[in-house]
Amino acid sequence: MFFLAFADVQLLPDFSMIIHIAIILVMIWILNRTFFRPINRIIEVREKNKGGQSSEAEGILKETSDKEAEYNAGLLEARNEGYELIEREKTEAVEFKQSKIAEVKEEVATRLDSELKQLEEETAKAKNEISEEAEKMAEKISSNILKAA
Repeated sequence: MFFLAFADVQLLPDFSMIIHIAIILVMIWILNRTFFRPINRIIEVREKNKGGQSSEAEGILKETSDKEAEYNAGLLEARNEGYELIEREKTEAVEFKQSKIAEVKEEVATRLDSELKQLEEETAKAKNEISEEAEKMAEKISSNILKAA
């Protein structure tokens, strides 16, 4: 029975087919006017705005990259200044150290010279005292020898 229900189907087109095609075309025209065109306009506006936002985003990205480059350049300059300052301080410290060493060496040399002069004076004084005492002892010994003889 199932097959008998489809046995009525006509395979040859008739006038109703043209009416169906006409109805479909009218539906497409109505849908196009009332539904698809407004949606297409909204999509176009979104695409335009998206493009505008994209250029705005590109501008922000460019500005950000410029600021980052400026920051990195400033950071590099600050580091260089810091290294130069450190080098200057090291140089000044070495110069200060050298000058202090030179001052101490000069003071030590002066002190050594004065101590050597004082030692020479004391040595000469001691030699004079020893020779005077040696003469006195020689006189006592000779007087004792002469008394005993």
